[in-house]
Amino acid sequence: MTYQAPVRDYAFLLRDVLQLERYANLPAFADASMETVDAILEEAGKFTSEVLAPLNGVGDKEGCTWSPDFTVKTPTGFKDAYAKLVEGGWPALGSDPAYGGQGLPNVVNVAFSEMSSSANMAFSMYPGLTHGCYSAIHVGGTQEQKDMYLPKLCSFQWAGTMNLTEPHCGTDLGLLRTKAVPQADGTYKITGQKIWISGGEQDLTENIVHLVLARIEGAPAGVRGISLFIVPKYIPDANGAPGERNSVKCVGLEEKMGIHGNATCVISHEEATGWLIGEENAGLKLMFVMMNEARLGVGLQGIAQAEAAYQAAATFAKERLQGRSLTGPKNADGPADPIIVHPDVRRMLMDSKAIIEGGRAFMAWTALHGDLSHASPDEAVQQKGRDYMALMTPVVKAFL
Repeated sequence: MTYQAPVRDYAFLLRDVLQLERYANLPAFADASMETVDAILEEAGKFTSEVLAPLNGVGDKEGCTWSPDFTVKTPTGFKDAYAKLVEGGWPALGSDPAYGGQGLPNVVNVAFSEMSSSANMAFSMYPGLTHGCYSAIHVGGTQEQKDMYLPKLCSFQWAGTMNLTEPHCGTDLGLLRTKAVPQADGTYKITGQKIWISGGEQDLTENIVHLVLARIEGAPAGVRGISLFIVPKYIPDANGAPGERNSVKCVGLEEKMGIHGNATCVISHEEATGWLIGEENAGLKLMFVMMNEARLGVGLQGIAQAEAAYQAAATFAKERLQGRSLTGPKNADGPADPIIVHPDVRRMLMDSKAIIEGGRAFMAWTALHGDLSHASPDEAVQQKGRDYMALMTPVVKAFL
C-alpha cells in the first residue's frame, strides 16, 4: 500500500481543536506557532511517506540478522533512513534545548511519532526507545550523567534501551535476579540476562545506552530492592566518545510478528560495568518515567496501525469488485461494482475512521496536558496536567 500521512488532520487538530496558539505565552510553546507547526507536519509527512513507508515491507520480509560475534545487521535501507532521520533533526523535536533539542511541545512530537509508526513500526521503535532512555536520565541522572549521555541521546547519535524482563519472570519485576555488585571506584558489576529487549543491538548508532534494572547485593526482596543502572555498550572515554567495549552482549534474536525489522534481543550482562542512576532501591520508580512514555507510545502505536489499516482497507474497497450496488450499477462497464458501494462496507470504514480520529484527538489532548504539567507557570494548571496524565495514560494505552 501507499501510506499518506494525515497532515491535514493533525493541522486541524492542533490549530482548531486543541488551539495550540493560545499557549504561545508559555516558553515551551513560544516557537510552536501554527506556521512552524504546519511546516513540521508537511516535512514529517514527506519523510515518513517517502523514506520510511517503502522500507516497511523490506524490513518485515528481510528482518534483522544476528552474527556469532554478537552483532546485528538491520534490514536493507534502514541505516540510510536512520541517517536521514538524524540529519533532518527529527530526534530533537521535543527534547531539552540545554542538550541540543528544539524544545517543542511533546504534542507536536506525537504527530511525527504517529506518522513514523504508521509508515514503518519496526523502524520507529529504535528512536522511540531512545527517547524513553533520554527521559529517564533527564529526570533521574546526575548532572555529570546528563552532560555525558543526553546530547548523544538527544541527537540519536547514540541509541537507548530499557532492560526489564528476564527469562523466569515477565511483568513481575519483583522476581528479577540480575545482580549489581558495588566496586571501589563507584561503579557496579552487572550480571544477568534480559529478554525481549527492543533495539538491544543494531548497526544504526555508534553506541547503545542500556538502562538496566538490577538488585544490589543485600537489597530488600521484591520491587522495593530494585535499582536502575546505566550500562553502555561502549564505555565513554574522557572525551565522551565510545571507548572500551563493555561486557554486555546480544546472544540472540527473538521473533515478534510484524516488526521483524526491529532487533528484539536476548541481552547478557556478564559483569558489565554500570553506573547507578537515581537512588539505591528506587529504580522502579525512575523506570516508570520511561514506562509511562512507553504506555503512551503503545496507544500511539494502536492509532498508527489503525490508520495504516484504514488506508489499506479504503484503497482495497475501491478496487475490489463484487456484486452490484443496491441502487443500480455504479461500474456499468465492468463485471461488478467495487465493494465500497455496499452500505455495510462503508459503515465499517466510517466506524474505523471515527475511532481513529477520536482516538488521535484523545491521545494529543493527553499529551498536551503532559506538556502543561511542566510548562505552565500556574500551579493549578500543572496539577491538573499531572492528574490527567496519571488518570489517562493507562486509558490511552488500554483503549487505543
